[in-house]
Amino acid sequence: MNKYTVVLNVKGLEKSYNSRKILDQIQFDLKYGERIGLVGYNGAGKTTLANLVLGKETPDKGWIEKKAQLKIGYLSQSIDYEVNDFQEALKIKEVYQLASELGLKKVYDWQEDRLANLSGGEKLKLALSSIWASNPDLLILDEPTNHLDYKGVNWLVSEIEKFPGAVFIISHDRHFLDQTVKRIFELQAGKLHHFNGNYTAYRQEKERQRANQHHQYEVQQRQIERMEAQMEQLKTWSDNAHRASTKEEGFKEYHRVKAKKVDNQVKSKRRRLEKELAKNKVEKPIEDAKVRFQFDGHGKRGKRIIEARNLGMSYDDRKLFQNSQFYINHGERIGLLGENGCGKTTLIKMIMGLVEGTTGELWSSKSLKIAYLSQDVSDLPAEKTALEAMGFTDKKSIFKARTMLANIGLTEQLIMKPIGTLSLGERTRVKLVDMLMKEYDVLILDEPTNHLDLPSREQLEKTLSEFTGTIITVSHDYYFLNKLCDIVLAFDNKQISRLEMTPEQYFNKGKQDGDDKQETLLVIETKIAAILGKLSTIDQKDSNYQRLDEEFQALVKQKNRLSQN
Repeated sequence: MNKYTVVLNVKGLEKSYNSRKILDQIQFDLKYGERIGLVGYNGAGKTTLANLVLGKETPDKGWIEKKAQLKIGYLSQSIDYEVNDFQEALKIKEVYQLASELGLKKVYDWQEDRLANLSGGEKLKLALSSIWASNPDLLILDEPTNHLDYKGVNWLVSEIEKFPGAVFIISHDRHFLDQTVKRIFELQAGKLHHFNGNYTAYRQEKERQRANQHHQYEVQQRQIERMEAQMEQLKTWSDNAHRASTKEEGFKEYHRVKAKKVDNQVKSKRRRLEKELAKNKVEKPIEDAKVRFQFDGHGKRGKRIIEARNLGMSYDDRKLFQNSQFYINHGERIGLLGENGCGKTTLIKMIMGLVEGTTGELWSSKSLKIAYLSQDVSDLPAEKTALEAMGFTDKKSIFKARTMLANIGLTEQLIMKPIGTLSLGERTRVKLVDMLMKEYDVLILDEPTNHLDLPSREQLEKTLSEFTGTIITVSHDYYFLNKLCDIVLAFDNKQISRLEMTPEQYFNKGKQDGDDKQETLLVIETKIAAILGKLSTIDQKDSNYQRLDEEFQALVKQKNRLSQN
């Protein structure tokens, strides 16, 4: 296949659920080698569109034509994989190599118990390795960065760049879309809109289009108001003429003719206005969703609330971390950073008292009130509605909960459905509202933006920046992480260390260290050259010769040590 080959052609696609049209007259084609990002609010129909392309669902109308023998590699948004899913994949040798590139070591030695206790990121890396090993022609990736660490995201960006086939990415990860796609498809109100360029280019063009549409809409509204005013004036004249035709003797016929003429003018203007609107009506532009979160937090900043002393954690013969010392104060913004499987989620469970360390001590203030948002939102009762799950009984709380659910985009119809029928994004919103309704000292957020759409992510960033309590977060949305956190707990070399730096400074640390090393070497070489210059001009019997020679030898040793590291 070449880059001009159409591998997928979608035309007139429609899909409805319970009388609600999710997809309306969707059409596009996808060529071999293209990179397309699909964006839209939670519940807009992005995953439904992917399922229709995959043949998992049937459209109500329209058709999907795929190139003969098209091989699709599909990554599901959910990481709910079973052990059996991976045991088959691990029979393929290429999976080992790909998994190793993603940071998973000695996968070929992993037994069933190891596969049964994978982190979300490890599951995702194995799934990606399996997909790449299948050599597909088309990749459909649904939120592929949700659980990936920094190393995994970089690998994925690099592999997508090298991948010869077509790539269709559903994602809310702004940074990732900017690096990978050349076109954006936006699903809004059932319609598909096309934009050239990456995510940033799409946002700029969308803002330009919205501003232009808003201007045209305002011009149209002023024109309508002007014509309505003219018709109102004519109607007033007509009413006056009708009244006069019944009172003024000798002029009744004149006033009747005048009234009829004015009535015809009003009808003519009304027809002209309706015709113009039917032909060139400009709709009011749809504004981005306004999502409002409100948190409250208590306590004094600076008060130590959590402290680890020689903390260690192991599972059988697998050591996650050991001899770790760190502390967390009230009001701090902590980012947990490390590769998938290093123990970040385990540490969260330890802080919450769900798991005990194998060595050392993890102390926390007994008065802490902690709220936890899990990465898979699995702790909500699937059979209950959103309001039932929150457990509120008084009218004031129920009214407040309904208002907050509506503010974050959950309609009355959705909040009356069982939670198990909601999308992952909708479940995350329910969980957030449950957290918002209560007052907490600590928010523990495990991949909080995974299933949130872009307006919700941006509003959550703003709200968390105003929260007065402590925030501990695991996130692979680096845009979100860098905006929120100013302290890092780094999982490195099987130890947890507290670092007084932002995530961005941490990720650039190696580069900065390299720059500092080169600068130090340059200074040392300059000093060595200066000493050699002095030594060449004095006699060995000179009293300064031995001192300069010792300084020279020390600088050479220092240079050699730096050069070897």
